Amino acid sequence: MIKKGGTMNLEELNVYNLSMELGDKTWEIVSHWDYFQKDVLGKQLVKAVDSVAANISEGFGRYHFNEAKHFGYYARGSLYETKTWLTKAYNRKLISEILFNEFINDINNLGVKLNNYIKSIGKQKSIKQQNGYE
Repeated sequence: MIKKGGTMNLEELNVYNLSMELGDKTWEIVSHWDYFQKDVLGKQLVKAVDSVAANISEGFGRYHFNEAKHFGYYARGSLYETKTWLTKAYNRKLISEILFNEFINDINNLGVKLNNYIKSIGKQKSIKQQNGYE
């Protein structure tokens, strides 16, 4: 829902909600691993996946759209890092092939949406300026 004045709430961003869901899904799996697996790989994986949503939200809260884009790039980097840690978890037999493929599919879908979100940042301002509203 867009508020008066044309602004959105963070929780209305699909890309943010998908990244939050991916973080929760990851947490649920990693929380059942043994101490060693959690300590060596699990912490890195959870930090990377949680960083996706955290960077989206930090960028969303920035005033200038260039800063928001910058944090979008950080989020994308964290998404790729998440993919690396999940690949390591799969290679080390911590997650099944079915689960791994689900995660990769989720990451790839989120990646497309994140790229589209990054591209859209600042477009609204440009359209307003072109039409003489600012």
